[in-house]
Amino acid sequence: MELIKGGDNLSNPFVHLHLHSEFSLLDGAIKISELPKAIKEKGMDAVALTDHGAMYGVIDFYKACKKEGVKPIIGCEVYLSKDRNRKEVDDERYHLILLAENKEGYHNLVKIVSRGYTEGFYYKPRIDKEVLREYSRGIIATSACIVGEVPSLIRKDNYEGALIAAKEYEDIFGKGNFFIEIQDHKLEEEKFLNSQLIRLSRELDIPLVAANDSHYRNKEDAFSHEVLMCIQMAKTIKDEHRMEFPNSEFYIKSPEEMWELFKEIPSAIENTIKIKDRCNIEFDFDENHLPSFIVPEGETLDSYLKELCYEGAIKKYGSIEGAVEERLEYELAVISKMGYPGYFLIVWDMIKYAKENGIYVGPGRGSAAGSIVAYSLDITTIDPIKYDLLFERFLNPERISLPDIDTDFCYVRRGEVINYLVEKYGHDKVAQIVTFGTMAARAAIRDVGRALDIPLSEVDKVAKMIPNELKITLESAIEKSKELRDVYNTKEDIKKLIDIAMKLEGMPRHSSTHAAAVVISPGAIDNFLPIKIESEGNLTTQYNMTTVEELGLLKMDLLGLRTLTVIGDAVKKIKENRGIDLDIEAIPLDDQKTFDLLSSGKTSGLFQLESKGMQNIIRNLKPDSIDDIIALVALYRPGPIGSGMIDDFVNRKHGKIEASYLHPLLEPILKDTYGVILYQEQVMRIAKELAGFTLGEADNLRKAMGKKIASILEKNRQQFLDGCKLKNISEKLAEEIFTLIEYFAGYGFNKSHSAAYGILAYQTAYLKANYREEFMASLLSSVIMSFDKVNQYIADCKKIGIKVMPPDVNESMEDFSVKGNTIRFGLSAIKNIGYNSITSIIEERKNGPYTDIDDFCCRVDLKSTGKKVIESLVYSGAFLTMGYPRKGLLMAIDLAYEKGINFQRDLNSNQVSLFDLDDFSMESSVGTVVGKEEFPIDEILMKEKEILGFYISGHPLEQFEELGGIDGFVDIVDIDEDLDGKRIVVKGVIENFKERKTKNNDMMATFNVEDEIGSLEVVAFPRVFTDAYNLMMRGKVVLVAGRMQLTERDTKILAEKIVEPKDWNQVKEYLQKPIVYSNINVKNKAINSINGKTIEIIISKEMNSRDNLIRLREYIENNKGDFLVKLFIDGKLYELGEKFLLNNSFEVVEYLKKYGEVVFK
Repeated sequence: MELIKGGDNLSNPFVHLHLHSEFSLLDGAIKISELPKAIKEKGMDAVALTDHGAMYGVIDFYKACKKEGVKPIIGCEVYLSKDRNRKEVDDERYHLILLAENKEGYHNLVKIVSRGYTEGFYYKPRIDKEVLREYSRGIIATSACIVGEVPSLIRKDNYEGALIAAKEYEDIFGKGNFFIEIQDHKLEEEKFLNSQLIRLSRELDIPLVAANDSHYRNKEDAFSHEVLMCIQMAKTIKDEHRMEFPNSEFYIKSPEEMWELFKEIPSAIENTIKIKDRCNIEFDFDENHLPSFIVPEGETLDSYLKELCYEGAIKKYGSIEGAVEERLEYELAVISKMGYPGYFLIVWDMIKYAKENGIYVGPGRGSAAGSIVAYSLDITTIDPIKYDLLFERFLNPERISLPDIDTDFCYVRRGEVINYLVEKYGHDKVAQIVTFGTMAARAAIRDVGRALDIPLSEVDKVAKMIPNELKITLESAIEKSKELRDVYNTKEDIKKLIDIAMKLEGMPRHSSTHAAAVVISPGAIDNFLPIKIESEGNLTTQYNMTTVEELGLLKMDLLGLRTLTVIGDAVKKIKENRGIDLDIEAIPLDDQKTFDLLSSGKTSGLFQLESKGMQNIIRNLKPDSIDDIIALVALYRPGPIGSGMIDDFVNRKHGKIEASYLHPLLEPILKDTYGVILYQEQVMRIAKELAGFTLGEADNLRKAMGKKIASILEKNRQQFLDGCKLKNISEKLAEEIFTLIEYFAGYGFNKSHSAAYGILAYQTAYLKANYREEFMASLLSSVIMSFDKVNQYIADCKKIGIKVMPPDVNESMEDFSVKGNTIRFGLSAIKNIGYNSITSIIEERKNGPYTDIDDFCCRVDLKSTGKKVIESLVYSGAFLTMGYPRKGLLMAIDLAYEKGINFQRDLNSNQVSLFDLDDFSMESSVGTVVGKEEFPIDEILMKEKEILGFYISGHPLEQFEELGGIDGFVDIVDIDEDLDGKRIVVKGVIENFKERKTKNNDMMATFNVEDEIGSLEVVAFPRVFTDAYNLMMRGKVVLVAGRMQLTERDTKILAEKIVEPKDWNQVKEYLQKPIVYSNINVKNKAINSINGKTIEIIISKEMNSRDNLIRLREYIENNKGDFLVKLFIDGKLYELGEKFLLNNSFEVVEYLKKYGEVVFK
């Protein structure tokens, strides 16, 4: 056997057959991406993966090993129960190692592991020997660690039981397929155990195999693994009761170490090689496994797809000729050649079902909108010819891969579509797909910090030093952030924190169900991959969606989109309120009211156009065509924003910059975007028209440019130059054009997706411009669970003159409804009222409106609509239109309710005939007298807030609007990360007030202040708590002045002054005080001068030396800015003058704090 060198040694042969990766969630600490290299470095050529109970990482492990030339052995350490169907505390749960010997063994292992979840899950996925017997072929088993059944029986002093168990395993798996596993982690109990296992092996003639229960890569990683276990158990490293490993021997040992441990029984080592040689599995990533689609008799998949496409195309275009026919035939030919007609028919059928059942479907998503086949089948509603969308961006004939048609559905009814797929293709053939929450850079710092018991403030400070970049790693963060680099290099405890976090960073923390992805297989899913059942009861794959696609299974993304729910609800309300049947797909795309609304920037509630940044851009752009909206969707991304591309685009549109083209052939391609290369499709068009690329080749170029694949780019560059030469374009100009498209390709966006979402954005704008009441009511219904959003949209309604009225028993539906130009709160918004009560009120109302409180109590079902519900209806204002004041009606409820109870009892007992009923209502009933008293307005508002969660009749802050003029005052909705660490003032109503004691037994409080739109947490430490104690009560209007603190988890203000609005002068005085920076936390950004341009540094005694002051002078000279510097040394003031002006960056302030207090004036 040829052996792999480990370092300078030639290793003795050995293979690890018991190893836990990161996918033994929060237990294994070996990253799969690093495992094969580690194996090679330690002198081995193969390794097994045996994660606990699951196969999450199998395919990633297989590919990583193959890449490094290491042989992968597929396995799992399963949990074995006496009876998998018994769901109670299991005292007889053991471990067992299973290794797949061949393809049959792999499929059986998949079945075993899947059954552990689908049938045996109880805290852990458990199987029993019945399952093992059913799926034993092609599997090699070992007795596992000390909690395996055979070792456990020996440890319980039941040697005879161990013999019986071992014989049973050999009987299940067959002679030569079961091994007695021995381990030596230098534990005292293993010495006796191993002697007995060796004895048992000889008595039964069952071979031994040596293993190390590897949970981390190297011996020095043991502490990091302990930290990982603490994270899993939510414990700290100081907790005496935490779960911990007994020593640091559970790492990937070298062959030399293993031979040394088991030198007395070399056969146990040699058997690892024999097992390795027996285990041979290869995966085929080129084969597709698409579900079968049943076509009508006499049809094939190809012929049926073509027939449907032609039928659809005639409806869309009127006739099939010219460009339409050419494009349709071309796409059908490519789809047929690739073998994907069935895929398109499956998606067509699914969307057809949704549309026929009134489930709103998006116009398209991603590159699928570039297909005329998808358009003809009504899978998308974007005309790819009209919008110049490219099929090759979706399905490249020169790069064979499964199509990816993602679809948006109404988020309320998305589940119905999944249920349809399950019913059509089979419960065992449709599953959702697993996804993993991982420890990203900041999360790793916070998790490790908690486990190490480092103060939260310190951990938070370090986490904030990590640049806020997508997918940034800690290694990259240290390179980019000088501040982080400095603390890493100077503070031992922080270095330890970051080092451990770097080892654990990127590891999966937990599994869950992907929000959109669904897989459909041609047979039972566990014939192809392992499955599980998530907590919601969904059948879910154990492989992530990338792996599912690589294995050739049909994966679709079915996304729930709230916007589609809003559109569908609005169309329904338009029909109810105005009698208009609006076809949202047939609205005019040149509606002036819509463009006027967009140009005003009043885009709150509009899909993709709602953010403040987008509102600013849209005001400047003043869109006047659907192409402008499509461009906006593509422009509003970090790349174009950071590059100045947006300003360039806006200026070109308005003629402030003339659109220019390097070559006349570029003009027809770039004219719609004013000479700016905005879309990936434009890059492809340029490559085709100027350099003669096929569109398939152009898509490969686009992909290489986007991913900056140097080897492919160089080849493409030469092809581009050669192609341009044939069009008489000089090499210099061709180079310039290639460089230009290479630059813009980094920012380019998929026009197909942009067009689909641009249309959707326009549809919401059209509804808001033309049917504003119905749109806003639908919007409010969609965000009823979000306090901030409901308040924001109610405020928007008021601004545009739409009245939002309280609930009403005679008018309200379940959700927000429209009558004329008013929006009425829905009954579902009222606390204490359930679905049955709402149904009863609405259904009975069909027999006529409720005339008074007696009529209401006699007619509604009082079993579901009890007295508590009626009180909530009263407080919410639901009887106001009957002329009843809230207070007077509340005093009369008991009597009316009693009448209703009596009436319904008599009616149900047949004591009242139809004639009696008339007599009762006309003569026998004396109406309940309701008083005229009403609550004060502040009490009405308090009750509305309590019952509805919102103020309807007004707002406690309305009388204090003039306070917005205070310098430093901020509306809560405008708080963002730029204010972190700064002093601000907010006004609001106190809610959620909670008192608690500090460690020093002093009283402090936390509460929320709520203004008309937003809510903000306030922390009042003991001094502030004492000063403002009399103001701290629910419903009180206050001004809070303090310093903002933003973290990933929450946003709060650390109060320094809390006063009533009439005492606002005290807040002004507070703001005029200088800011003192000594030991406070501020964010990594410049600190704006609040009261001037001076920095005063009060030099401490410890820093008052000539050397220190020289270093300070040099530092100031190297960090120039526009702040005048004053030094206070031994009570004397030294003004350094203009030569030493200093900047105010966070790093500067942090450095200056070493010298003493830093004061900005």
